[in-house]
Amino acid sequence: MADPIKQFEVHPLPGMSFGEVTLPVLGTQQIAITNSHLAMTAAFGLVVLFLFLVTSNAKVVPGRLQSAGETLFGMIDGVTDSIIGHEGRKYFPFVFTLFTLVLGMNLLGMFLTFTATSQLAVTLTLALITILLVIGIGFVKHGLGFFLLFWPTSAPLAIRPVVGLIEFLSFLLRPVTLALRLFGNMLGGHIALKIFAGFVVSMGGLAAAGGLGLLGLPVAALSMGMVVGLTALEFLVAFLQAFVFAVLASIYLNDVVNLGHGH
Repeated sequence: MADPIKQFEVHPLPGMSFGEVTLPVLGTQQIAITNSHLAMTAAFGLVVLFLFLVTSNAKVVPGRLQSAGETLFGMIDGVTDSIIGHEGRKYFPFVFTLFTLVLGMNLLGMFLTFTATSQLAVTLTLALITILLVIGIGFVKHGLGFFLLFWPTSAPLAIRPVVGLIEFLSFLLRPVTLALRLFGNMLGGHIALKIFAGFVVSMGGLAAAGGLGLLGLPVAALSMGMVVGLTALEFLVAFLQAFVFAVLASIYLNDVVNLGHGH
């Protein structure tokens, strides 16, 4: 069977390698346009095209494409409004951009041999952008009062330092957990798909050889059923992980926008 990990290798596109550069911390790095760049650019382009088609010919009675766009728009608008409150509309563009980009990369990976969100570097970058925005908004809105986020006034005074330290460490781990959740789900699902697809090919090949190899037919049939089921599940996971990413980003924004005072 083909190596199930090979699909996640990042490599330069043919003719798109432009030499090497030596960086102080990272050492010697190759400058190239890779399959990862292509996947992310293609996802971005498809998202822009989708939104353009939805908004350029909007009608009172929406068609299927407009209905899909309005549904996604309303869903994320509802998320930011219900979690952040009356200020949620300010942060809707950022959350909606995160959602559509992650969803685009997830879905595109179901049709291509490379999934950008199965790369930790990609998911960690999105998570770091989110958490840096959260920190920036916290200091802009509250100044040094931002650190009250780590001073739980509802806890007894004697244990507030301990609880505050736990809250601070939890805050630092947010980008890690945000990145690992998306990365792990996309990586694991695609590995499982590749393994079962490999069983279909290998067992089918044994059956085609005849003899005792015919015993491979039930295994191939079962594996094919698993591939179909996992494919449907992966499409659902692709959507749910994008939605979860948007929800968690909204929760983190709410923490600093309202600073524990509700909305």
